[in-house]
Amino acid sequence: MNANEHDHVIEVTDLRRVYGGGFEAVRGITFHVKRGEVFALLGTNGAGKTSTVELLEGLARPAGGRVRVLGHDPHSDRAAVRPRTGVMLQEGGFPAELTVAETARMWAGCVSGARPYVDVLDLVGLAGKAGVRVKQLSGGERRRLDLALALLGDPEVLFLDEPTTGLDAEGRRDTWELVRALRDAGTTVLLTTHYLEEAEGLADRLAILHEGRIAASGTPAEVTAAQPARISFELPEGYFVGDLPPLDTLGVLAHEVDGRVVRLRTRELQRAATGVLVWAERAGVELRRLDVRSASLEEAFLGIAREASAEADARGEAVAA
Repeated sequence: MNANEHDHVIEVTDLRRVYGGGFEAVRGITFHVKRGEVFALLGTNGAGKTSTVELLEGLARPAGGRVRVLGHDPHSDRAAVRPRTGVMLQEGGFPAELTVAETARMWAGCVSGARPYVDVLDLVGLAGKAGVRVKQLSGGERRRLDLALALLGDPEVLFLDEPTTGLDAEGRRDTWELVRALRDAGTTVLLTTHYLEEAEGLADRLAILHEGRIAASGTPAEVTAAQPARISFELPEGYFVGDLPPLDTLGVLAHEVDGRVVRLRTRELQRAATGVLVWAERAGVELRRLDVRSASLEEAFLGIAREASAEADARGEAVAA
């Protein structure tokens, strides 16, 4: 193993994917994933997440750019990469008449160095369903079976495409704990998800895709820190927003008033919150419904999507002009 493979298990450089008719689904993205890291790809439908993951899995050849997984081209060096990776697709498409155990046993016969399938079924909570036919499983149970088959080869790199879709809250939490345990054991995990709470809780780093480009990347904290925090409260009767200290002196970027409720946006949360609370103390008033919080990943995601759309519209108008 060379030093580069140890540091960056997945390397993506200026990656492009073009479908028939010239539609460019992935438009020159660059990122890397370190060994033993959980990396999340986020984006709205059509952002390019699955198109990117399929290139990393070696299912297609890029239209441009470079992909390396474990130091190899996953498409042309598939024989070197595939035995060391596990893949959980959005939908498995298993034979409906086979039982869970038969499906796992069949799949194990296609995997190099497969783990005992009974151990993997137990790992994902399906040991009690071993004799049940696939067609009788719930949607969430089928997702667990998808995950079990992806883990049969004890992969170094695990690709999870929407792993908790269809799971109930308990199943989702169990899957999160399993992913964390795999990461702690050294498995590198790349996942796509629509659940922003999932990405925020699992990912060491993430990238937000928008129309085939990376709009933001970094740790969840870094991505959310780029968006304004918010403070909201209800002013007492007889007080108005103009009674507050000048908002620009508190680092407030924007504000809105809804009846007696005031909402402030700021990138300097401590400064703004301190200024508001000191004013309330000196004025001898109580700020009811006080809520002070940093931006969530959901707010960051929506803000980034709006900004990217506005920039795209601006580019389009400039070209048209």
